[in-house]
Amino acid sequence: MKIFKSLLTLIVFLSAHSLFAQYTEVINSNRPGMSRSAFSVGTNVLQFEVGPYYVKEKRTPLPKTEVSGLGVDFSARYGLFFEQLEVNIEGNYQNDTRTVFSSSASETKRSNFKYLTVGAKYLIFDPYKNEEANKPNLYSWKANHSFRWKSLIPAVAVYAGAHYDYSPNSYTAPGIEGFSPKVMIATQNNFNGGWVFVMNLSKDRIGTDQSDFTYILTLTHSFSPQWVVFGETQGIQSDFYADNLFRVGGAYLWDKNFQLDTALTFNTKDTPSVLNVTFGASYRFDFHKDKEIDNGNNAEEEAKRQSRRNGGKPKKLKKKRKKDDTPPQEKQRKQQREDEDFG
Repeated sequence: MKIFKSLLTLIVFLSAHSLFAQYTEVINSNRPGMSRSAFSVGTNVLQFEVGPYYVKEKRTPLPKTEVSGLGVDFSARYGLFFEQLEVNIEGNYQNDTRTVFSSSASETKRSNFKYLTVGAKYLIFDPYKNEEANKPNLYSWKANHSFRWKSLIPAVAVYAGAHYDYSPNSYTAPGIEGFSPKVMIATQNNFNGGWVFVMNLSKDRIGTDQSDFTYILTLTHSFSPQWVVFGETQGIQSDFYADNLFRVGGAYLWDKNFQLDTALTFNTKDTPSVLNVTFGASYRFDFHKDKEIDNGNNAEEEAKRQSRRNGGKPKKLKKKRKKDDTPPQEKQRKQQREDEDFG
């Protein structure tokens, strides 16, 4: 509970000091990799991400075993209260057949959640919040594609959640049951030329006999506004399970709210060897509305922006003169009184 109270305090504090936007015109999906972006989906955006996959595992050392089946990764994300805050539920459900080869082959049917978590992610630092400083240079191709040292400073987000395990579960260590905490730090670097680097460091099932430490490093590159490819490495370390996984794949942006993707996952060991083929999709329901801020200078600021677009100095706003409805006779008498006073 201390983790959740600390995160809530941090969110309330930071929200009073940061108002930069997370919302993007096109969908911001975590797929097709397993890493989590540092950025949220934006307020009032509901997003679903799902990826059915085929899995094949083989263990060569005795006892020889094989696992073959189907599974699905899924998540639901929602931007809540602040642009930097996202709440989500994530999980992985697998149904397979495990075959053990000894004197005779024996098969075991398995199906359960490999993980199921509910949590919240909050962006605590965004080096890209200054829109003017990060706009492309319209007059220099070299400036837009050369390396910038400030791009080494990443956006940073923190995550805290609760993991729930059903028991009995053949995918986890014996005795793992109920809720357990999960924490994560996510960083993201956006480089020139369409390159993005994401890093996740997480600790899962804290306080149990299967407290997993996981790191994920993901590098993506966009060839066009529609096509992107990625490479990823994931390391998992605990007393129950350890592995180093590699993924490669790509995604296609169908429209601004819909993305398709595919990925191949494998490792380099035989205890067991892993081969996964995934086809996934992401879709968002966009109910986002930008907050309008009226400080009484909107017309003046708009005039300045228009003038800057035209390359000139800001134009002064002309004040409208009030219409004088005084009758001519009254004007004449007023003028006579003024002349007499002046004399």
